[in-house]
Parts: sequence; C-alpha cells; structure tokens
Amino acid sequence: MMNTPIPALTPLTEDDIVDFLLNTPDFFGRHAEVLSSVQLTSPHGNRAVSLQERQAEMLREKIKKLEQRVMDMVRHGNENLVIVDRLQRWARSLLLATAPQDLPQAMVEELQAQFLVPQVEIKLWGLNEAYADAPFTQGVSSDVKSLASSLMAPYCGPNAGFEPVSWLPEPGAAASLALVALRPAPGPQAFGLMVLASSDPERFHPDMSTDFLERLAELGSAALLRLR
Repeated sequence: MMNTPIPALTPLTEDDIVDFLLNTPDFFGRHAEVLSSVQLTSPHGNRAVSLQERQAEMLREKIKKLEQRVMDMVRHGNENLVIVDRLQRWARSLLLATAPQDLPQAMVEELQAQFLVPQVEIKLWGLNEAYADAPFTQGVSSDVKSLASSLMAPYCGPNAGFEPVSWLPEPGAAASLALVALRPAPGPQAFGLMVLASSDPERFHPDMSTDFLERLAELGSAALLRLR
C-alpha cells in the first residue's frame, strides 16, 4: 500500500498575518492582552515602546505636520495680501495720472517702486498721432512688434540678447528678463511691450508662474488705451 505524501506546509507570511487581522476585527477584542504586550521600536531611538505609545507618537507627528501646513497657508496668505496691496497701489497711480502721455512713465516708476524691479521699460506703437514723437514710441523695430505679438504668455528667463533689452538704462546688468506684451484686448496684435529686468539670474526664470504678470499686462493695457 502506497503512502500518500503529506503536502509541505506553506509558511505564513507577513501579508497572511495582515489579511487575518484585517478580516478578523474582533481578534483583539478576544485577546486584549496581546495589545498591552506588543512592543515596537521607537523612531526616536532604539528603545522599545508599547503599541499605545507608538500610536501616540504617530498622532503627534501628524499633528506637527498639520500645524506646519497651517503655518505655510498663513504665510502664503500674508504674502498674497502684500502683493494685492502693491497691485492696488500700482493701479491707483495709473488712475491718478491726469495726462495720458504721463501713463507709461508712471507705470515704469510704480513697477520699480512697488515690486522692487531694478529696471523697467515700456514701448508703444500704433498710438494717436499726437504721441508720435513721445519717448515711449521711439526705437521700436518691426522685429520687436512681431516678437510682442507672438508672445501669447510672458517670456521669463535669461537675457538671450533680445533687442528690447537695449531700451533699458543698463542693458549689461540685465541677467534675467520678463517680456510682457500689451494688448488692447485678448487677441494676436500687441500695441506695446513691457520689459522687466534684474541682475539676479533667478528673479525671472522659465519655471515661474506668469499669472501675476498677465494681470499686470491686462491692467496696464487698459490704462494705456487712452493713448490710442
């Protein structure tokens, strides 16, 4: 008579234990003493702690992370309030400019003052003939006009030898730039270009958000329409 071989027992794995505990929720109710005897290694040293102590540590860590997130939210909120306040001052200066021809210079000066941009310049074209000889209309080539109209979003990045950099008081000090097209309304044709420059190579970088610059362009363009 042949003996039937006894199949080898499959050893329990950690996953088997986890599955058992998850599918047997009353296990610790029937074996409460197990919970009190479980010892875990604390992440704050090599000492052993009870399960309850480890749970308390994990809870404290979660609370600490939540507190940090709240502090970050408060800090970002305060920073946003400062930006909104500066934007309001800039817009107010445009509203207070009584002579239309004073608007470009007011925009430049207030951008420098409110947002601490070292160099700013604005050039415009396609304006009323009364402003044909104004400084802010001079030195604009057809290439620059095409460049401005091609900018569907502000360019932010290194100074790659763009022609508008020559408009700045110190072109050699422009390590990073923001080139912002000015448009009368959403559409392809621009009637101006705003140049913001800094000696800091990281002040205007390719990965930065351009939402705020776009809002500046919208407000500035609306004010400058008085010159058309």
